[in-house]
Amino acid sequence: MALILNLETATPVCSVALSLDGKTIGLKESSNDQSHATRLTSFIQDLLTEHALQADQLDAISLSMGPGSYTGLRIGASVAKGFAYASGKPLVGIATLQALAKGCTTQYADQISTLTASTPYLLCPMIDARRMEVYTALYDGKGREIRSVEAIVIDSQSFNDLLAEQSIFFFGNGSTKAATVIHHPNAHFFSGLELSASFQSVLAEEQYYRKEFLDTAYFEPRYLKEFIASIPKNKVLG
Repeated sequence: MALILNLETATPVCSVALSLDGKTIGLKESSNDQSHATRLTSFIQDLLTEHALQADQLDAISLSMGPGSYTGLRIGASVAKGFAYASGKPLVGIATLQALAKGCTTQYADQISTLTASTPYLLCPMIDARRMEVYTALYDGKGREIRSVEAIVIDSQSFNDLLAEQSIFFFGNGSTKAATVIHHPNAHFFSGLELSASFQSVLAEEQYYRKEFLDTAYFEPRYLKEFIASIPKNKVLG
């Protein structure tokens, strides 16, 4: 049984979960935007204290690797690297969209079963980017990647070729704007599903036993897009 600390910072949700044998046994999270820098390390310490654990008792640290918020991912990577070095434990990288898909199949299992009646379907996690753009990928019902991660602009024709053949379930904080333009009887939207470090528990356990570890010194999150800094309005010269 592996005892793993899971970190999630790819969206406005700051989340830390402790998992044992692929099951979440402790969770601290906040959806207060831009809280990552102040809350991530305190959440880690709170979980370890509540379970009477020292860092060296962990087997691994798992990190949501993106895509998502540049700043959030950078903070998560910095904390994860530092914690891995300090504890001497391996680092496991979890694809953020894959974790979101795992969370959907767990939380909405009954609804998916009812709507599909055991016929094939696809899972489409979406993370909000700018304007009508989202980070997304496609997975089958068993969580296998069908279409790789990409940033796309959503319009009324998006996914029409696939929707003609099967149901697609859209979810994540980017699916809200997709729902305003995608209108197809095979398109189903689950609103309100936010990322959680608890979604990584099973995936991290599996990767740990396959020894799929990151190079702690050199890995970089999957940003997809370069960071664009904005200039505060009071700094703009007329």
